[in-house]
Amino acid sequence: MTIIAQGAEAVLERHDEKLIKNRVKKNYRVPEIDVRLRKQRTKMEAKLLGKAQRLGVAVPQVLEQNDFSITMEFISGEKVKDILNKRNEKEICKKIGLSVSLLHNADIIHGDLTTSNMILWKNKLYLIDFGLGFHSSRLEDKATDLHLLQEALESTHFSIVESAWKIILNTYKKNAVDSEQVIKTLNKIQKRGRYKKRD
Repeated sequence: MTIIAQGAEAVLERHDEKLIKNRVKKNYRVPEIDVRLRKQRTKMEAKLLGKAQRLGVAVPQVLEQNDFSITMEFISGEKVKDILNKRNEKEICKKIGLSVSLLHNADIIHGDLTTSNMILWKNKLYLIDFGLGFHSSRLEDKATDLHLLQEALESTHFSIVESAWKIILNTYKKNAVDSEQVIKTLNKIQKRGRYKKRD
């Protein structure tokens, strides 16, 4: 057993080809609320992973789920954060745009779309960590998902952000059912952000 990551919400342990995500107890919460929240989030994450897989989105397969932990397959590729560059951006960004559109068509909001939560393995783009994910058909939620992704590109991949974002958005437009309305909403969110920065 090896601890490979320790975040605010969970501890990730690798056991051979399995990954166990344990949601940790929060001492600052009322115990009853802590138990309920951890159970709810664990159940929701496992549910979203299963649904995403059925849609054809590459995600880790859930092998077992308990009240506070999920055992899933370990994806051993490279994080997109570490490998995305000018040479491979077209191939990778098309995969990103398609994956996000498939999720949104099924009203799944990832909640933390960054290139740290994407792994390229055997030429497939895997989306990981649905810990902040939820179901929603709201345009605002889908647009916020995209906005977070754009901000992640701006902070981590600033040298190629314009071309990478264009490829992602074009692929999303072609494949997302309500892409036109989502992108209109995204433009409003971006304007709000710009006004805040000026203030």
